[in-house]
Amino acid sequence: MKFLLIAILALGTPAAQAYNQQALMEAYFGVVMIRGYNQEGGMAYGSGVVVSDNSVVTNCHVLRATKQPWVSRGEDSYPITSVRADAWHDLCLVTTSHMPFKPVPRGNSLALSRGQEITAIGHSNGVPAPITSIGEIQGLYPTPAGNMIRSSAKFLMGASGSGLFDMDGKLVGINTFKTAGNGGSIHFALPVEWLETLEKMPASNIFPVSGKALWEEDEDKKPYYMRAAVPESRQDWPALAQVSQLWTQQETSSPDAWFSLGLAEMSLKHFDVAASAFSQAVKLDKQFVEAWFRRGEMAQKLGDQHTVHEIEGQLQQIDPTLVPVYQAYLGCGKQC
Repeated sequence: MKFLLIAILALGTPAAQAYNQQALMEAYFGVVMIRGYNQEGGMAYGSGVVVSDNSVVTNCHVLRATKQPWVSRGEDSYPITSVRADAWHDLCLVTTSHMPFKPVPRGNSLALSRGQEITAIGHSNGVPAPITSIGEIQGLYPTPAGNMIRSSAKFLMGASGSGLFDMDGKLVGINTFKTAGNGGSIHFALPVEWLETLEKMPASNIFPVSGKALWEEDEDKKPYYMRAAVPESRQDWPALAQVSQLWTQQETSSPDAWFSLGLAEMSLKHFDVAASAFSQAVKLDKQFVEAWFRRGEMAQKLGDQHTVHEIEGQLQQIDPTLVPVYQAYLGCGKQC
């Protein structure tokens, strides 16, 4: 939905959500680097978030290549003495000592909503100072403890294990894996709630950490939202259509599954099929703004001006500022 934000800002409408500048600054200082030398003598690095006194959460895959990792900020370093590891969920909680950094407050991934503004803070490309990337929630996928989060807040190599924060500076997810392709990267964060189980696990002082993560599972064994992300980012529309068909059959009440199918069929120029899929997506989630936009686009291509107008009414109920954005998106202005 990045195009929506750009268009809204261009129109000068007050769509940007309020944020707590002081809290976000504190979140920024709660993000650290995890570093260590690999077997070849090179530097292995990632990011982490301070979640309690002398404790930092990161991804376990950050700790696969080094026997003596440490936490660092600037020229200061703090040797890691133990780790609680959940390799499958790719979460590791490392312990150090005499670290003066304040823990960040925790939020709730179950309280998030699609389209909500969030920010990723991490050491992308291993830069000394954390980099902040603003984005929004694109998808929420239930797990037994919390929601896996798909967001448009970008992170690069070196930001694995970094924090995804709401605009009140509360940690809602751990940035972990992404896909890449001509269509752009798709970013996923683990739910902050998984930390509660991790904190109860026994500690170990054995490094490197080993074990396969859930996102490294064989493609046909992954959840459908993960399976769909690869062809979407590569713009492989026939493959996305195939995965999405299976997804809608297995998870009939998932608006994301129907949206994914609509995106694939629209790109294949099967406009009738795409219109039907987008209609099902908004039927299941009436707040799914991008699906409303896409449904309107299909209606316009099919010459269905009645539906084009009806969608204006739906968007008016969600947020009146979306109506001129929708009209601009369709290229028809007030004549829609």
